[in-house]
Amino acid sequence: MRLTDFWARMTEHFGAGYADSFARDHVMSELGGRTVIEALDAGWDAKDVWRAVCAAQDVPPHLH
Repeated sequence: MRLTDFWARMTEHFGAGYADSFARDHVMSELGGRTVIEALDAGWDAKDVWRAVCAAQDVPPHLH
């Protein structure tokens, strides 16, 4: 998954204003105690990060 696809899905699910805030501020156990931004910066694949977000935040199936 390209980062542009990842961010488009984040925006579609959370909204333009909250997607960035969630990615910077919400620490997720599914990401080893990292935020989305920290996981991506650490080299995690965007697809794996998106799967973690989907699992933790009940993202609708059509966005998986």
